Parts: sequence; C-alpha cells; structure tokens
Amino acid sequence: MRVLMVEDDLRVASALGAALRRRGYVVIPATTAAEAVTAGPVDLVLLDLNLPDRDGLELCRQIRRRNEDVAIIAVTARSEERDRVAGLRAGADDYVVKPFSMAELQARIEAVMRRTARAARAETALEVGDLRVDLSARRVWLSGREVSLTRKEFDLLMALARQAGTVVPRERLLMDIWQTTWKAGHTLDVHVAALRGKLADAGLVETVRGVGYRLRPS
Repeated sequence: MRVLMVEDDLRVASALGAALRRRGYVVIPATTAAEAVTAGPVDLVLLDLNLPDRDGLELCRQIRRRNEDVAIIAVTARSEERDRVAGLRAGADDYVVKPFSMAELQARIEAVMRRTARAARAETALEVGDLRVDLSARRVWLSGREVSLTRKEFDLLMALARQAGTVVPRERLLMDIWQTTWKAGHTLDVHVAALRGKLADAGLVETVRGVGYRLRPS
C-alpha cells in the first residue's frame, strides 16, 4: 500500500517512515504542501496540519476534492476538540494527536482502510441521466445502447461520472488516469474528443475553459 506521509519535522518523518516501511508500506515523503500535491496516486495520506507553506486543513480539502476515495488521517499536535472537528470536516477520515504510539496509528490505518474498502465494494455502478457505467464489468450504456470504450476512455468517463455536474480539474484527471501532469495535456484533450465521439453527444462532456471538464448531469 502506498502512503503519502506529509510531515515537515524531519526527526518525526524519519522515525515514522521507518516504522511504516517495516510494516510493508511504500512511503512517499513530503515536507511541504507543494510536494504533497505533486506526489501522485496513493492509497493513504498521513497529514500533519502544521506545514511551513500552507495550512494543513486547506491541503486536506484540496486532496479530498482531487480524490474522494483516498483515505486521509490527520496526524497532528493540534489536540483541541475544535481542531479535531475542523480536521474531520475538511475531509479527514480520522484524527490522531501527537504523541501517539505506532500500535495506535496502525490500528487506525487498518480501520480506515477497511471502511474505504467497504465503500469501494458498495459502489458497483453509476447512473447519470441516460448514462449507465458498470464499474465492476467496465461497461457503459447510453440510452440503452452499449458504448465500447478503451481502458483510458473508460477511466476518464468514470472519473467524470463520479462527480457529475461538478468541474473536475485537468490536473486531477491527468494525475488520476495517467499519474502525471507533465506534457500530458494534449493526451487528455484527445481522449475527451474520442469519448465525445463514441458517446455521440458532444455536449455530454463539457469543457470549462482554464479549469477542466464536467459531465452534464442530465
């Protein structure tokens, strides 16, 4: 499992990273919010809320907007009740106050990942107007007509359908589908054009200039 560890205290990061690796996790370290947002796809984010370049709550909201499915645990010295409430409302799945034992953190990781796995199993299909997306079989129907899509086209449609009616930023689509934002913008545009052609409805996937794409909800 890939874990993004966002921690600016190098002593804490070194100890925590070593403990996680001993337990078999692949650890991607980040000491700033800027590093965190370019880290690529992960399964879990361990997020310190006291960062040198940005408030951790704001970063938590951004991570959650970019990926509704990723597990986030706030790991922070902020111990007041209002801080815990703010962290959970910002999108964290759990909240651990420093100092903590590795046994407690491990238990919380396991609990959060079980909840995430159950939620993923529960989501088997998406329906947006006349569009139906079968996530397990990776098949798509529009107005009862099956639409044959490539793997990347399906991934693109799924990402848009999960947030139908909401603009999904280009950077998030590129990172989620191609795991990069480097020189991939043209690739995204080509796949959007191909998807529109196969859906035979150019207005179903809307372009929001300068931001990204949105799947029309109906």
